[in-house]
Amino acid sequence: DVQYLGERHYKVAVEVQRILQRYKDLQDIIAILGMDELSEEDKQLVARARRVQRFLSQPFFVATQFTGLEGKYVKLEDTISAFERVVAGEFDHLPEQAFYMVAGIDEALDQAKRLATS
Repeated sequence: DVQYLGERHYKVAVEVQRILQRYKDLQDIIAILGMDELSEEDKQLVARARRVQRFLSQPFFVATQFTGLEGKYVKLEDTISAFERVVAGEFDHLPEQAFYMVAGIDEALDQAKRLATS
């Protein structure tokens, strides 16, 4: 509810949910016809949704025993800002793998650089 989260947090959360739901809706089409049959707009949405999914895999302390990665804290404001920028397309040029198991957008940018040089 917007009164508990604040307007910006609420808007970003709703947009993230919208993108993920649309991606889910497109998965049957993708499975049957492939990505090539999607409109450019839907291809872009799918790419952003996949970045969002990977970014949701942040290294949490409770998952350390399963992932082997040390948990990290990320400020709420930093998380909201990062998701806002991802869904706005600011990082469309980065590989989706750069968003996997990182704690914040700065780590994603660093990971993208490492991926580019390997």
